[in-house]
Amino acid sequence: MRRIIISALMLITGVGISSGQQTTAFVDPFIGTDGHGHTFPGATTPFGMVQLSPDNPVSGWDWSSGYHWTSGTIAGFSHTHLSGTGVGDLLDVSVLPIQGFEKNKPFAPNAFYAKFSHNNEQASPGYYAVEFNNGIKTELTATPRCGFHKYTFTENLKAQVMIDLGFNRNTDIPYETVIEKISNTEIQGYRFSGGWADKQKLYFYAKFSQPIISAILFDENNKLVEGNKVLSKDAIKKGVKAVFEFEQGQSSLFLKVAISSASIEGAKRNFKAEIANLSFDQAKEQAQDQWEAVLSKVEVKSDDTEKKTVFYTAMYHASIAPNLYSDVDGSYTGVDGELHQNKKSNNYFTFSLWDTYRASHPLFTILQPKMVNNFLEAFLMQYNESGLLPVWSLWGNETNCMIGYHSIPVIVDAYFKGLISKKKVLPLYDAMKTSANQNIRSTPNYKTYGYIPCDLSKNSVSITLEYAYDDWCIAQMARALEKSEDYEIYAKRALSYRNLFNSESNLMQPKLKNGEWKEFNPFDTGYKNDYTEANAFQYTWYVPHNIEDLIDLMGGKNEFVSMLDSIFEMPVELGEKAAKDVSGFIGQYIHGNEPSHHIAYLYNYVGQPYKAHERINQIMKEMYNTKPDGLCGNEDCGQMSAWYIFSAMGMYPVNPAVGKYDLGTPAFPYMKLKVGKKEFEIEAHNFSEQNIYVQKVLLNGTEITSGFVSHSEIVKGGKLEFFMGDKPNFELNYSN
Repeated sequence: MRRIIISALMLITGVGISSGQQTTAFVDPFIGTDGHGHTFPGATTPFGMVQLSPDNPVSGWDWSSGYHWTSGTIAGFSHTHLSGTGVGDLLDVSVLPIQGFEKNKPFAPNAFYAKFSHNNEQASPGYYAVEFNNGIKTELTATPRCGFHKYTFTENLKAQVMIDLGFNRNTDIPYETVIEKISNTEIQGYRFSGGWADKQKLYFYAKFSQPIISAILFDENNKLVEGNKVLSKDAIKKGVKAVFEFEQGQSSLFLKVAISSASIEGAKRNFKAEIANLSFDQAKEQAQDQWEAVLSKVEVKSDDTEKKTVFYTAMYHASIAPNLYSDVDGSYTGVDGELHQNKKSNNYFTFSLWDTYRASHPLFTILQPKMVNNFLEAFLMQYNESGLLPVWSLWGNETNCMIGYHSIPVIVDAYFKGLISKKKVLPLYDAMKTSANQNIRSTPNYKTYGYIPCDLSKNSVSITLEYAYDDWCIAQMARALEKSEDYEIYAKRALSYRNLFNSESNLMQPKLKNGEWKEFNPFDTGYKNDYTEANAFQYTWYVPHNIEDLIDLMGGKNEFVSMLDSIFEMPVELGEKAAKDVSGFIGQYIHGNEPSHHIAYLYNYVGQPYKAHERINQIMKEMYNTKPDGLCGNEDCGQMSAWYIFSAMGMYPVNPAVGKYDLGTPAFPYMKLKVGKKEFEIEAHNFSEQNIYVQKVLLNGTEITSGFVSHSEIVKGGKLEFFMGDKPNFELNYSN
């Protein structure tokens, strides 16, 4: 297994990440494939279009990525996957090497699903391999837009490959599929389907390394297609499957598959540009080099190889999504269903913004600033095609999943960090205002009442609080652009959280349209209640733009601290119909879902940072490990990992749109960040597992008393020094 390979490599190379040693050696893609992590172990490249990974023949919530550690059967290797989401989709163009198919017998695809043992499975960045119990071995690698398969068959039977365009009918229903054989080594086709992405179009072109000696096609009911030929363009069926047969032999069979959202011709162009002239080993090495370039942006020095594996796997997971969507010539199918082309910038989708605006996107501004511009351009492309900024966009579709209009803090954060050109500022600003004044997603009620009445919408408290934060972000940009009238409008809307704060319960509470409080169970996390995948004890703290005002609303610092303490000490109670997304408990602090992610850092705002050190250290130790269930909740396209990356550095963006990172407690004695052409060092003096308490912090030799380090200070390069001890320094009192 992968963790055995990692251990062996560490023995050979030593434990420190240094010049010449690969950071990819410390990545374990199996972390998060068990429990509720919902990650996949297969081959992909950073932010790539293709995620070539195994799928189990099982459906259910924990199979959102197609694969779960608890299954010992593989149904195929498909080319698109979601990383750590709470909803399943994709799994397009499923391919499975088989032997023993007979043309004249009834065809049952599941009869060829292959048993395997995790002992015969390997994964590393850009590579996946498994040997089935039947002796067939599969190896996978990828380029950004192409998948590369290597199959080694047993010698006694002919080599066969099954391609299934109907796989994943439970979450992504195919409504039009085509497989067409165009030469003795080439096939092409497409799969149109509807699931979470309502209208998904995927085209493919594929080439085998050996001649096809027979090709048999079956319809969606596994019936032989008349004529015993591979389907032609004018014989469209839903969920077609094909079995291709090759000469028996000892040499490996290779399959290269290119995909596109635009056209078969687009897939062919992707094939020619990326993979046509590569051997398997060359493609694998290229993918690993791409990952090394991303992961090595942070150097970690530590003797704790397990923690380094957690860290670099987090770096890996945080760089899988958003996903490339446009072809090499800039073509793609837009959210309007039309064909578009942008030769100046790649387009991207898979924006899980309710999750990732909190820490993933701020992390990109430090480590991937060029990608930030690509993502913002993608926002504009979607806005121009649909009239609204992305909410949760997936493969050319807006799912409108989750709440808020959280493209906005991503834009504002990038703007104040100097990552948006003057040419793009005004179009993005106009898009922000338009999205904030949409006539869907409870926005009209929010503007009418100053909050969302719970008798007019579910999740009313959470939506109100998230909209208020997004509006605050608009207000900050309006002020910077000297748009005073807009500033007044959105600054007022940013205070909407006050309308739902009940001073008697000291909680954010649902309110009816007549202005009366609703009777409610503050522990209830049910999907149809007044909070989004959370309850009152998590969402009450969601005022990241005005924490001082929240302190006042609660009655001052002492009451605020008392409430904070109680969150971590309360019993684990979630109501009668608990949301399955809610996991990772420390009392009513729930790390497995995003609304809690900033809470431990709030101790900084009331003069007790030592309590933040205790809780942050506890969360890092208890909620992350190197086992397959080493994530306490859905990975959510990088957010769960981004929290760990930031916290391990000793900081976190409590308010992710102000260009500052609140100080915490570091997880390693030394780290070095590559920020452009400069370096930013983070050193923890007197570091040990017991010395979790920060005694003082220096930035470039000067003591920090503010409780945060700014983005501008990091990207200038320099050194942040933590001085650690085993007891709290009660005199350390940040003034955030």
